[in-house]
Amino acid sequence: MYAFISLISGILFGLGLLLSGMANPAVVQGFLDIFGAWNPALMWVMVGALLVSFIAVTLVKKRGKTLLNEPHHLPTNTPINRRLVIGGLTFGAGWGLVGICPAPALVLVGQGIPEGLIFSVAMIAGMLLARLLPANKC
Repeated sequence: MYAFISLISGILFGLGLLLSGMANPAVVQGFLDIFGAWNPALMWVMVGALLVSFIAVTLVKKRGKTLLNEPHHLPTNTPINRRLVIGGLTFGAGWGLVGICPAPALVLVGQGIPEGLIFSVAMIAGMLLARLLPANKC
């Protein structure tokens, strides 16, 4: 049942990315270009996602388990440290430069769009390189 729910969730998430335009790098770059031809439409997509996430996390915390009666695995590490800031800045720079982040990259790969594959390969390479960095050096 867990695999089925994961499949349905992934399909819904992918459809949401496609319908909202978040899988389209040009739309994302238009949203991020606040000093140029800014397109604020994705702001409402993000507000909607935050609202749904807030409700879901609140319910899971209150219930103590998922709807499948599994223990929840919500993040417990909350300090803001140098690694988090550097990672966030790196992620944001990559997102701003090409208008693609991990989930939309997978949607683009599924659509057979070469940029999605190139981004995904580079993303995996970056993740592997990050593992080589000592945890206390950043």
